Amino acid sequence: MRVKDERIQDLEAQLEGKKKGKKDKKDTSAPVVTTVPASSEPALKEESEGANPSPAQAKVEKEAKTLEEHVPYSGVKLFKNNWVELKFTPYAYVRYINQKGIDDTRTDSFGRTFDVPRQNSFQLGKVMLQFKGWLGTPKFRYYLYTWTSNTSMGEGAQVVVGGNLSYLFDPHFNLGLGIAALPSTRSTRGTFPFWLRVDARPLSDEYFRASYTTGIYAWGDIIGGLHYKTMIGNNMSQLGVSQAQLDEGLNTVATSLWWTSKNFGAFEGMGDYEIHEKPAFTFGAAYTHSRETKQTQPGKNDPENTQIRLSDGTSIFDLDALGPGTQVEKARYQMTTADAGVKYKGFDFNVDYFFRWITDLDITGALPAGSKTSFFDHGYQAQASYMVIRRRLQLYGFHSGILGQFGTPWEAGGGVNIFPLKSTKEFRVNLELDYAHRSPSGYNAYPLAVGANGPIFMTNVEAHY
Repeated sequence: MRVKDERIQDLEAQLEGKKKGKKDKKDTSAPVVTTVPASSEPALKEESEGANPSPAQAKVEKEAKTLEEHVPYSGVKLFKNNWVELKFTPYAYVRYINQKGIDDTRTDSFGRTFDVPRQNSFQLGKVMLQFKGWLGTPKFRYYLYTWTSNTSMGEGAQVVVGGNLSYLFDPHFNLGLGIAALPSTRSTRGTFPFWLRVDARPLSDEYFRASYTTGIYAWGDIIGGLHYKTMIGNNMSQLGVSQAQLDEGLNTVATSLWWTSKNFGAFEGMGDYEIHEKPAFTFGAAYTHSRETKQTQPGKNDPENTQIRLSDGTSIFDLDALGPGTQVEKARYQMTTADAGVKYKGFDFNVDYFFRWITDLDITGALPAGSKTSFFDHGYQAQASYMVIRRRLQLYGFHSGILGQFGTPWEAGGGVNIFPLKSTKEFRVNLELDYAHRSPSGYNAYPLAVGANGPIFMTNVEAHY
């Protein structure tokens, strides 16, 4: 959410400048151009002020007043003076999911059979209450939040209270401390919730990615259009993990580098809701490393957490994962990704490719003859969408696959996003049908269960102010 605030700050500064200009009664004989971020409406042009404003000027003043009252996704301004600013931003969605079409059992590569839980229920999928702003100076930012998911009732991370503090030095270097997402894939570098799907990544992304942890991170622009974020954290996925479970390694590192055309937006997500008149592009890459241990693993159903699994769904830190009586105590995780996207006249296309290595296993117990002690998987995903009705109706499709040593799972699906409110993505209704083939990933808050094989339908109602 922090990265969206950075986009919003420019617009707010422009509005403040406009008000100051009116108070000073400076010469306005020359036109003043107000620039709106590329992801918003086209730039507005203000004519010189006069006793009888022109229709164009009246329109600009009306739109500026509306923007001043509420900048989309900026939340509600609760308080502001010379020393502090406090904003409140809520996010929530309600989901109905039907998994009755999937198989009720799965078999792993060792021939073991497991039950697959199936859902047919309504859930308040996620509620996020976010408080953010600055203290002393607009350069010193805070972001505090709590979230909960009904799907994870009783789990260790059912309710998460977290946040981070950051200082904005200049466009090239900014520093943060606290809980944040490791920038391991495009979906974890600030694009949420602007995805085609509602709070759901494609299967391959979910399988390969890292998650949220506590640490120190830096971000900024190297040159115009070339952005970076790097983070050092406690482990790959800390939500629901206590300090007593962490080891002394502190060796989880993720770095992401990506370029965006000027009209794309540094942290924009998927879909061309804005209807770009000129093609907008993004290209990115990331590398993540972590030495994971059995004791630092989160609960399998804790929301937003990730597990290191084999492509048949086996968690490598489970007892007997690699054979009877075996236990993996430590493992080295390395992952590299590349991504690209384009938006043009309502059309949007995105591709990602993933490479993952699991090596240097510390194992107790005797492995069966011929067992592997290192694993390499790679995979891909593609997503596309089109605005059928301008800013009202969007169709999308997705496909992903994993090429692993213990199976080649995949999924394919599509859906529709309906935006009932005029000229805003803050409220949407979503319907989606997905078909999974032997999913290796899954948890309660994710549309797929581990081993899911068959069709899944869900519908979501999402709101974000």
